[in-house]
Amino acid sequence: MATGPGTGLRRRAAATLVRRPPAGPPRSGPDAVSQAVTRGVEWAVDGAGPEEDERRLATVEPELRGFAYEGAAMAYTILDVLPGGGRDRTRRLLDGPGRPHLVPVHLGIGAALARLPHRLWRRILPDLADPDHCPLSWLAVDGYGFELAYAHLRRCLVEQRVPAAYPWPGAQAYVPRVVDQGIGRALWFVHAGVAEQAGAAVLRFRPDRQPDLWRGIGFAATYAGGTRPAGLALLAGPHRAELGTGAVLAAKARTDAGVVPAHTEQAARALAGLPVAAAAALADEATRMGDEPGPAYERWREHVRANLPAALRPTA
Repeated sequence: MATGPGTGLRRRAAATLVRRPPAGPPRSGPDAVSQAVTRGVEWAVDGAGPEEDERRLATVEPELRGFAYEGAAMAYTILDVLPGGGRDRTRRLLDGPGRPHLVPVHLGIGAALARLPHRLWRRILPDLADPDHCPLSWLAVDGYGFELAYAHLRRCLVEQRVPAAYPWPGAQAYVPRVVDQGIGRALWFVHAGVAEQAGAAVLRFRPDRQPDLWRGIGFAATYAGGTRPAGLALLAGPHRAELGTGAVLAAKARTDAGVVPAHTEQAARALAGLPVAAAAALADEATRMGDEPGPAYERWREHVRANLPAALRPTA
């Protein structure tokens, strides 16, 4: 491990990031997901350099590697705001080895924001209008919501308080909806990927928050795996299309990384009504949409939703 004046700060940053309940979907093995995230955090904090970090990340089991990249992005985001730490680690990750993992990398950036004072956010917030990463740059907001839920389980998941507003650049009024998508992902992991428990938890929220929570559930169930995805579709009822939209995002994330586990194929078919290849193609088509009014990520979600099989969309 590298040593020097910044070593203590790096270690404290790691300690801040890895304080998570050790929950992981059953199909990933005991605690495998949280362990992969923690590895990514620790290797990035170690300070061995980007080439060594990339080599280490490549040793993670392919199915779990995206989670390790999420952890590395969390750590790099923290390190980029430390005094004298430089500010280009996260950008190098996005433009380099993290390119096939843009979805989890953006989630990791947002998770780190939940652990940082607001006064530091403007140094590292992703540009929500960046043509290279938009609309996926909005997933940093999802990552923020996910980590906020884990840091404040009772407040966010039991008392169901709406997180305080923050002046994110670009479509501030839309931000709470993407935060709720992250909270939906957190529900899936808190309930260890058990469909009936996670779905029942969504139904305890206010009706107006449920669509975005279902999107997060659909992503987590398809990306990470769990139990009985078909059961989720029944629980979601009129929000099956939202569940399917999350599944399409997960299909893209897995396809971009070149690793499509059997549970992702199964969940994509059960939740989105599409095989992974078709779901990923739909996601890419939505990413190339033009500059219509409104938040880019909402345009992406609405294009996906409108092009899911008709059986998933409720009739008027």
